Amino acid sequence: MAKRLAALGYDVVALDVRVEPAAGVEAVVGDVRDAKLLQGIFQGADVVFHTASYGMSMREQLHTVIIHAVNVQGTDNVVAACIACGVPSLVYTSTYNTVFGGVEIVAGDESLPLFPLDAHCDAYSRTKALAEQAVLAADGARHVGKDGDPGRGRLHTTALRPAAIYGAGERRHLPRTVENARRGWYKCTFGKPSSLTDMVHVDNLVEAHVLAARSLAHANGGEAAGQAYFISDGSPINMFRFFEPLLVGLGFPTPHLRLPLLVVYCLAWLTELIWQVVHPVWDFEPLLVRAEVLKVGVTHYFSIDKARTELGYAPISTDLVQCGALEWFLERMPEERPRGRGGSVLFVLAALIGVFLVLHALLRA
Repeated sequence: MAKRLAALGYDVVALDVRVEPAAGVEAVVGDVRDAKLLQGIFQGADVVFHTASYGMSMREQLHTVIIHAVNVQGTDNVVAACIACGVPSLVYTSTYNTVFGGVEIVAGDESLPLFPLDAHCDAYSRTKALAEQAVLAADGARHVGKDGDPGRGRLHTTALRPAAIYGAGERRHLPRTVENARRGWYKCTFGKPSSLTDMVHVDNLVEAHVLAARSLAHANGGEAAGQAYFISDGSPINMFRFFEPLLVGLGFPTPHLRLPLLVVYCLAWLTELIWQVVHPVWDFEPLLVRAEVLKVGVTHYFSIDKARTELGYAPISTDLVQCGALEWFLERMPEERPRGRGGSVLFVLAALIGVFLVLHALLRA
């Protein structure tokens, strides 16, 4: 995002907990929980892109206190700083999870209500929904002038709801998938082969943010003011089929065993229970958590017609080979690639036995 904006000729300040040098970008180390820091760097800004979040996947999803502090309190800090500093536009990076919570959605659109907050199985989805509501509710808020007096301008806001993000250099979904394959853990798939979900290439997502900011720059915030948009490549696909070209290209075998979604969901639930008990002494990395199982195994994809019509969004179709992800990993993968270890088979067997015992106990209760 910062590189793209700098390339367009804008003066860019990037705030992150870890900053990588980039030409034309002023880097500031920090996070959105620091309200005073935000008010310092938002002075004179024309637009703020609020992309920060915590708890999207893996072990992070179980750290509920930090999730709330970053996603809810941090977003409140961002909104307050925009109002105090006279920032005209705020673009918020939301998520599909505000609407999706495990119930199948086919070609949904922005008219769908938010998923009930208390029905989410994870804190990330719940807090992102709260944050999106706060951002959109702030649309039209009057800036605060000196000494707390109302300012002359107003803040206009919009929220983008991206699908799962991929691309060369993406550091969450792709590296984890490849590392699991290297360890020999990619032994099976789950859910129906016909289940579909959306993906979004990072370049398409960045372009959507730029387009949203340009819309907000119009009088009264343009069409984007106070609106939410689903953002994807517009080509729903089965998640396992999506990753297959990358894994095959890296030399890993395609798994043929397919487990029922319920079995894997129960395994993830059991893993979360174990983590809750032992994490004070062993904060281990769960192989799966329930929200991820639902994201991968339950059909949910959305129309991007609203973004096309109102923002001028026109995604470029690509895949993991075309976008350079395969080449990126080939350059960085160790020469020796484990193809499957006995320990992974034992792990799967033990996990299935554990799920069986839990289900058996529940049925007898």
